[in-house]
Amino acid sequence: MNRAFSRKKDKTWMHTPEALSKHFIPYNAKFLGSTEVEQPKGTEVVRDAVRKLKFARHIKKSEGQKIPKVELQISIYGVKILEPKTKEVQHNCQLHRISFCADDKTDKRIFTFICKDSESNKHLCYVFDSEKCAEEITLTIGQAFDLAYRKFLESGGKDVETRKQIAGLQKRIQDLETENMELKNKVQDLENQLRITQVSAPPAGSMTPKSPSTDIFDMIPFSPISHQSSMPTRNGTQPPPVPSRSTEIKRDLFGAEPFDPFNCGAADFPPDIQSKLDEMQRQRWRGSKWD
Repeated sequence: MNRAFSRKKDKTWMHTPEALSKHFIPYNAKFLGSTEVEQPKGTEVVRDAVRKLKFARHIKKSEGQKIPKVELQISIYGVKILEPKTKEVQHNCQLHRISFCADDKTDKRIFTFICKDSESNKHLCYVFDSEKCAEEITLTIGQAFDLAYRKFLESGGKDVETRKQIAGLQKRIQDLETENMELKNKVQDLENQLRITQVSAPPAGSMTPKSPSTDIFDMIPFSPISHQSSMPTRNGTQPPPVPSRSTEIKRDLFGAEPFDPFNCGAADFPPDIQSKLDEMQRQRWRGSKWD
């Protein structure tokens, strides 16, 4: 396993410069993973990393886990590692941070490169498995290096700084998109919880009717102020309405008004009877006076 890219002017590359500078070259491969290495380059460094990741993958495979498939997008700006279906960027390895790239001559399916992480500043070795394109992918990364170096010489180093700024902005955009997705998920969870709460809660202003308590004879206690018309009988029929109290003068069982000889007017009786009543009234008044 050994391939250090020398920038030879007469070297024949596989792709046109426009394909790598204006677009990217896609490849499909299996991603064995990444691991930290102590050195930024070296055959022995990547060999140890490959051996370590192969062993870890063998254990996961025995547990029933499959090697994840990824899509590689190679350009003069770097190597992007994406999820094939969703196109979600899992790793964005900028080209100026890649220090070594090689394919395995003993296992032609394996290729790897070392990249310095932008956040931790640690050197990480990425290992891939491609049944037919391992060497081609390695050469494509080498061609991207060659084109990037030529642009660096033509621009006097300004192009590299521009690419660094663009890469930093792309990283910021990626972080914001991830944060935005997390916030959307949180909002969705809160909406679901609110919907569940509204379904389980009773409508506003409604009250659950309470059944009246009964005594030891299983009868409803009598309340003179209760509205009996709102309580159906046991057979479901309503009791007859309670007659309202009238403000009229009470009458006896014959329909006549109660007799009060002292409150009657003078025109109610004949003169002889009225005079006797007046005499009785005067005697009653004298007796109460002497008492």
